[in-house]
Amino acid sequence: MADSLVAQKSYQFALRIVKLYQHLKEQKKEYILAKQLLRSGTSIGANVEEAVAAQSKADFIHKLHISLKETRETSYWLRLLKDANYLDDDGYKSIYADCLELQKMLSSSILTSKKNNS
Repeated sequence: MADSLVAQKSYQFALRIVKLYQHLKEQKKEYILAKQLLRSGTSIGANVEEAVAAQSKADFIHKLHISLKETRETSYWLRLLKDANYLDDDGYKSIYADCLELQKMLSSSILTSKKNNS
């Protein structure tokens, strides 16, 4: 899983989130929402990495579920930042699309793991 597409994409997404966080702090002077976004957006990949070292198939699925929940939280913060005019449409659409792609990939991985587990 460490070299999997979802691991790679979640890492790249985390890098985008870190850069967006820096932009929001430095250019927009937004700290509170940006920090929430940073926490949830980087947690996705961290939990995928934890899934790699899972102690069991159930633990693996649990870690991916946490990652999936973090994508949902991240999408919330992204929508809020956009609607509060901290993000422009183009920037929002790009990073939001990446977040939705991760949601789909994680959902698919969870379903496949559950199917293979039974």
